[in-house]
Amino acid sequence: MALPKAKEDATVARIAGLTRLEGAGWLDGAQADAITRLRAMGMPGRRDEYWKYTDPTSLASVDPVPAAVFDTSDEAPIFDGIDRLKVVFVDGVFDADASDDLSMEGIEIERLQDVAKTDIHWAKDLYGVLETRGQNPVDRPLAVLNTAFATDGIVIRATGKAAKPVHMIYLHKSDSSDAILHHLVKVEEGAELTVLESGPAAARFNQAMEVEVADRADFHHIRAQGRDHERRAVTHIFARLGTESLFKSFTMTANGVMTRNEAVIELTGDDASAHIAGAAMGDGDFHHDDTIFITHDAVNCESRQVFKKVLRNGATGVFQGKILVKAGAQKTDGYQISQSLLLDDDAQFLAKPELEIYADDVACSHGSTSGAIDDEALFYLRSRGVPAGQATDLLTLAFLAEAIDEIADEAIADEILSRLEAWLTRRRG
Repeated sequence: MALPKAKEDATVARIAGLTRLEGAGWLDGAQADAITRLRAMGMPGRRDEYWKYTDPTSLASVDPVPAAVFDTSDEAPIFDGIDRLKVVFVDGVFDADASDDLSMEGIEIERLQDVAKTDIHWAKDLYGVLETRGQNPVDRPLAVLNTAFATDGIVIRATGKAAKPVHMIYLHKSDSSDAILHHLVKVEEGAELTVLESGPAAARFNQAMEVEVADRADFHHIRAQGRDHERRAVTHIFARLGTESLFKSFTMTANGVMTRNEAVIELTGDDASAHIAGAAMGDGDFHHDDTIFITHDAVNCESRQVFKKVLRNGATGVFQGKILVKAGAQKTDGYQISQSLLLDDDAQFLAKPELEIYADDVACSHGSTSGAIDDEALFYLRSRGVPAGQATDLLTLAFLAEAIDEIADEAIADEILSRLEAWLTRRRG
């Protein structure tokens, strides 16, 4: 079926405005295939079902909207107190001088540009593969764009228990930067890896991460999206889980005029577990969209989606979450909750929870609520001498607690909690 003329023109213009890596070896073929898929699919528009709550124009246009670089000197960089291996990108370009030595016990880390020049590498069998699988049944054209035009990224293979987390730090220094990064992660059987991400990355950021979690392997992912308020970002996680494997991902978002976080997770091995959670706090011209698709395709698997958003002064939150249970995926346990705390009458929360079940021995549930601060709880705190602003902050943090509890590492969870508390304090101040 031919694309509508407007969508075709927008797609042609976007492709023409981008350049690909030269001499990229096997990567060149994978990217050429993605360009073909993108031409057939077209760039996203508001008439597409999964974009009706979020206007993709600023994420799909030829040129990024300039975004001022935010001064964060009032706060130490997040995760600084945690022993980790640092991998630094500046406006989407790997900075070897600012990064740590990439060698570490239990893992192998390489740059995408380097492995693309090798004839034989495991990354060749993963790049674009999970992204392609994730296009069915819903088109995700900005992920295809990423596969087609990514200019940098990190390739990680965990062969054992990583000695410490890998921390990808995304620095934003140009108000017109337009970064496209593609990461590959392979966690081999019995291995364990934690990946941290932080920073605004660029004026406009398009990132994809493909994660293969083998049998009895664990993958933990914690992301803090940066304070640069004018930034725009679309991120994608595509994950496939083996038998008795564990996948856990948490994202904290504070500020950002436009953020769309997508996750497509397949549970393909029996007894696998996938948890994905997020805590977002928005004030003013803030639009935050979590779009999640989890497929159960094995027996006795568990999935949890826990998303909380705190919104005020016209901020908008979006949640689109789906659990698909395929025929034969018996004893599935699927849980989904999306909730918003609206601190005034101007904020809004738009939710589209979905269940699609083709097995009969399952326990699946979803719920979505919006509400204000509980007056009785607020009165209780005020009656005991807690000032109104501080009392509201305490109740807000209590509301976010269920999402933060999804973080397995207590030190990281405490760090996330302290950042959210600092955000509230700044707004109250």
